[in-house]
Amino acid sequence: MRDNAKGGALTEVTFFILLSLYTPKHGYAVMQFIEDSTKGRLTLGAGTLYGALNSLQEKGWIAPFGDSAGRKKEYLITTQGKEIAEKELIRLNELVGAANGIIGGAV
Repeated sequence: MRDNAKGGALTEVTFFILLSLYTPKHGYAVMQFIEDSTKGRLTLGAGTLYGALNSLQEKGWIAPFGDSAGRKKEYLITTQGKEIAEKELIRLNELVGAANGIIGGAV
């Protein structure tokens, strides 16, 4: 998983996980959010998702939310995670703007 805290791009999976956690969600709800948001183009297996959640938690970009002692542990994006997601959105908007300038409205 790339870390755009140093200016690099996030993976699509990382970006969508962060977006999904602007409201508290457990793992299965994150998978559903991503599948719905991408109209099924992007789907995650449980192993991929939980590995990513652990990595994002270690980076401080997400944190457990509420009483996470139960079976369905919920997560929420942190302030640092929001900053990372917002940087990525700016980067993506710049990318689209540059492409539109070259291609125009042809697509």
